[in-house]
Amino acid sequence: MMACPVRQYRTMSSRSSSALLPVGSLLLGMLSFQFGAALAKQLFPVMGAQGATAMRLGLGALILWALRRPWRRLAGRRDWASLWGYGLTLGIMNLCFYMALRTIPLGIAVALEFLGPLAIALAGSRRALDFLWVVLAVAGLALLLPWQAQHAQLLDLVGVMYALAAAVGWATYILLGRRAGAAFGGDAVALGSAIGALVAVPVGVVHAGAALFTLASLPFAFGVAVLSSALPYSLEMHALTRLPSRTVGILVSVEPAMGALLGLAFLDEHLSVFQWLAIAAIIAASIGAVLGARNAPVEIAEMA
Repeated sequence: MMACPVRQYRTMSSRSSSALLPVGSLLLGMLSFQFGAALAKQLFPVMGAQGATAMRLGLGALILWALRRPWRRLAGRRDWASLWGYGLTLGIMNLCFYMALRTIPLGIAVALEFLGPLAIALAGSRRALDFLWVVLAVAGLALLLPWQAQHAQLLDLVGVMYALAAAVGWATYILLGRRAGAAFGGDAVALGSAIGALVAVPVGVVHAGAALFTLASLPFAFGVAVLSSALPYSLEMHALTRLPSRTVGILVSVEPAMGALLGLAFLDEHLSVFQWLAIAAIIAASIGAVLGARNAPVEIAEMA
């Protein structure tokens, strides 16, 4: 018996509308994170990148603890080593990323940091086609690095190294985050943020001192904590539980371009043609790696 066309249409329409909310949540979460990074740069003249990282992780952890109240579910938890590794990596990764933002544009910092999860996505590759994505990623990196003296003025090598260190941190974060998430569930983010704050807050206090506690900076710091931690984490968690991992990977792959556009709009960070080509190459490599993944789920979610 043939299915009713009206019923088929309603089913397809229902599936389409049900996917819109998690997709919108993921895109809004990425946008929120990039807005938070752009806002954090406004704090750099007052408290430095170290102070901005301390405020983001410290206030973000307080917000997440107030929302999740993870202390009520600690009894019987195991694998604390993974949680501590996850949290410490979170703190170091964020510190390196904000240190990179001092001297290189937001879009380039995001693109370089994205090489970490891209490496995870390509790690299990066995097909000849996957070699193309490796070549594209390497080409993008080559276009970004300041090989000549005149290019060094456009892209600071120290900032590049901090962004690459953040990429290593992001890859490690994904590997440890899987284990911490399996052991602690949704509380892993709140607990890990508190551990990460133990890394960032002392560094920020030593560097910025009393500047951390100025009333004029507190609204900006609170905005960074909400936009870069509490809001995107909540939105992404909603999306990750409702979308296939491949869809998530493809959507998140556009984040370097999103960062570059926001950097241009709000920070007046103009990129050269080669730098835009480099970002496009890294995005193409990410999408190709996600589409080529067969067995293992691809996790390139922005939880930094």
